[in-house]
Amino acid sequence: MDNQNPTWQNLAAEKRESVLNSIPGKWKITGRIPSVQEQPDVTGPFIQQFLSPREIEITETDAVGIVANTSTGQWSAVEVTEAFCHRASLAHQLTNCLHETFFDAALADAKLLDEHFATFKTSVGPLHGLPVSLKDQFHIKGVDTTMGYVGWIDTFQGNKDDRRKRTFESELVRELRASGAVLYCKTSVPHTLMSGETSNNIIGFTYNPKNRNLTAGGSSGGEGALIGLRGSPAGFGSDIGGSIRIPAAYNGLYGLRPSAGRIPYEGTANSMDGQSSMVSVLGPLATTAWSARLLFKSVLSQEPWLHDPLVVELPWRQSQEDEVRSLISSSSPLCFGMLVNDGVVKPHPPVLRALDLVRAVLEKASHKIIEWKPPPHSQGVTLVQRHWHLDGGADIHKDFALSGEPMIPHVYAAYGPAPTTEASASEVAALHRELRAYKKEYLDYWLSTTEQTGTGRPVDAFLMPAAPYGAARKGKSVYAGYTMILNGLDYTAITIPVTNIDAKIDRVDDEYKPISDKDKIVHEDYDPKIYDGAHVAVQLVGRRFHEEKILALAEYIGELLHQ
Repeated sequence: MDNQNPTWQNLAAEKRESVLNSIPGKWKITGRIPSVQEQPDVTGPFIQQFLSPREIEITETDAVGIVANTSTGQWSAVEVTEAFCHRASLAHQLTNCLHETFFDAALADAKLLDEHFATFKTSVGPLHGLPVSLKDQFHIKGVDTTMGYVGWIDTFQGNKDDRRKRTFESELVRELRASGAVLYCKTSVPHTLMSGETSNNIIGFTYNPKNRNLTAGGSSGGEGALIGLRGSPAGFGSDIGGSIRIPAAYNGLYGLRPSAGRIPYEGTANSMDGQSSMVSVLGPLATTAWSARLLFKSVLSQEPWLHDPLVVELPWRQSQEDEVRSLISSSSPLCFGMLVNDGVVKPHPPVLRALDLVRAVLEKASHKIIEWKPPPHSQGVTLVQRHWHLDGGADIHKDFALSGEPMIPHVYAAYGPAPTTEASASEVAALHRELRAYKKEYLDYWLSTTEQTGTGRPVDAFLMPAAPYGAARKGKSVYAGYTMILNGLDYTAITIPVTNIDAKIDRVDDEYKPISDKDKIVHEDYDPKIYDGAHVAVQLVGRRFHEEKILALAEYIGELLHQ
């Protein structure tokens, strides 16, 4: 090898080994790790065998419970951080979910938090002592940010000479630190971030821990896998077409896609940076809705609108949550829309069963469900996809050219071997007008449901699949229309875990007739034996900036499902 000009394969291999080598020897799994076929499910008892009872207690407590202990001195931040560093190390060895670890720095930060509490008997902030994982888009001092690109290794977003390479931090990172969070690892992504499964030439494929025959989702797939294995209590991802909600759904988690402008994106790496026609947003993934609420509310408490010019000055609105709680406590009926099929791809049998389960618990609680019949989702999805190609793929191809690495198949299928013609200003303006008209039509439909609800209000929210599958098979994550549509509308959405696939119940519908070519592909991919055990979730959707309301409703529906 020419050390002055190493190949992309060598660079990727060195980086991959450095991640494994960053795991302390005492936390490495000895002996042979069972194959996917031998041990599809590595959650629960399988990963617990490598942990002490105390570590299991800590890591299987949700974020709200952890903070309740660390902020009162019952648990030390160091003990909690070390337990999650251990479990994250195991999770990576089982699923390939990490891009970066910085455990020593995290333990040093946790020690400072403990010293602060010992001195002042108060917490640093609302996340005092809470380990928080981050998708590998966020810049953290002293830590690489590759975003899955070989050409970004040991650079600042591909620029080797940029002095910010090891000192710069993203705005959200600053706010999490100020809130008392402990940052300790960054998680895997598909290069470009434009894929519903997570794979890149550095770390390889990220497996779904509940069923390693399946993908962990994308593009926040490492977050999904890590939190699904309880190697993190909560973390942050990004979402431009479902990249928070897809991995959250695939891994049995709550994943919130807030409307653009509530969580700061300032200083965060991204593909197509500067493209403001269809923006990516940041949001939390967590094991409970109240944990997602804790992270979201904590960031707002830092007044991010004073640090990111694109954040709306909209503090946490307790009144939205209180209104929902008041209606529930007074036994006033709520009304939800339900979309079962978007007319392009019909969901697999277990997803249809999950929707039926949600319908049943809501109707049992005296709430009303109406059929959701909005403007065609196929139209909105097409508008979203057109926004992703306005530059003809120039930005993405530029980053691949840095190393000469090849694209993963999903990315190649979308962006091809070379850039295409960029859209003109007039074409961009025309696309904006089309999307604006679609948003108006959709909003008018939402408000028109007042005539059907019986509450004097339009629907309080609507429910729909998060994906046509519980989790997609490797290489077969071919349709994200159920999430993409909400990016086009900029609606608030959260995933709610509902059930698991049961091969004995969720059988193939042999009489099903495909409604589109893509639907035929998705339907023929379904094999109950392969999908058995995987998580199944639904999406709960509110209008723009309805985060407080949707978080409260998600918690309520989650409680009904587990009564």
